[in-house]
Amino acid sequence: MSARSRKRARKSLPRFASEEKEREFWAEHDSTDYVDWSKAVRVALPNLKPSTATISLRLPASMLEDLKVLANKWDVPYQSLLKVFLSERIERELKKQKSGV
Repeated sequence: MSARSRKRARKSLPRFASEEKEREFWAEHDSTDYVDWSKAVRVALPNLKPSTATISLRLPASMLEDLKVLANKWDVPYQSLLKVFLSERIERELKKQKSGV
């Protein structure tokens, strides 16, 4: 990092009336104008759980039954197994996109 960027004056953060106002602010502003990221410290948040959204998904009855049979064999809830299957497939597809296949 150059001496110029280390000595750069930082702007003061405004107070936000709500999380929505803060999101709008950061969508339009560069954080490097406000934060010296060279002094950032990585932290672990072991109890942080990802946000989830409830969806309605229509599946053929036979597919749902097959999923439940597999889940029963693995002794896991079928919804958890479905999330594992989706996660694995999404990861595989994203890798293919990155590799240009």
